[in-house]
Amino acid sequence: MANPNFGTFNHPGAIADQASFDIGLRTHLVRVYNYMAAGLALSGVVAFGLFSSAELASLFFQVQAGRVVGLNMLGWIAIFAPLGLLMLTSFRAAQMSVTAVQAVYWAVTALMGVSLSLLLFRYTGASVARTFFVTAAAFGALSLYGYTTKHDLTAVGKFLFMGVIGLILASLVNMIWPSGTMSFVISAAGVLIFSGLIAYDTQKIRQQYTQAWGSEMAEKVAIFGALSLYINFVNLFQFLMMFLGQRR
Repeated sequence: MANPNFGTFNHPGAIADQASFDIGLRTHLVRVYNYMAAGLALSGVVAFGLFSSAELASLFFQVQAGRVVGLNMLGWIAIFAPLGLLMLTSFRAAQMSVTAVQAVYWAVTALMGVSLSLLLFRYTGASVARTFFVTAAAFGALSLYGYTTKHDLTAVGKFLFMGVIGLILASLVNMIWPSGTMSFVISAAGVLIFSGLIAYDTQKIRQQYTQAWGSEMAEKVAIFGALSLYINFVNLFQFLMMFLGQRR
């Protein structure tokens, strides 16, 4: 899943009171992480619901003897719809209302639950839980680094975004001409790229809040920030599953 560059919002707020700004920033970050946690919870509920119900799973997958053997038309739509929504949103971020942004966020996280359910069909529950906690620990450390570092990660972020594009192209090629070696390289690159993006996007959230502070844009910035971190978390989790997951 790509991590679209939602850009910056040209609504600067003058930082007249540093103490008030710092309090607002902490509140803003709590809002971002709350949105992200709620999105992960929604994805988890959808994924577990599909895994637990053969009837629901059959809406998206071709299931035989409790195993997914393919996707049906609705399944393909559900897999690629989040990417389409993200691409559309990246071009209309500044024009969208808060309600519209929230709707996109919940739609993306719910649809992502469909693709995440494939991990439950493919890997044991214990290895999925273990990898999730490893991902959460890594995310916490990387996000803390992005928040506290004094280094400007803008140049790194641009390089990583180009890496995401290369990762998508390589994945498409690997779908057409499967290769175990290529899959390993893609997974390793994915772990590195999305680890870096977690730090970069955390720093960008601080910068965007500085621009949006004191304006009505703050809520939208929080949702977009949560969406970026959510995408990074889910992708890091999926790539780590390639190394840590134990197949059924």
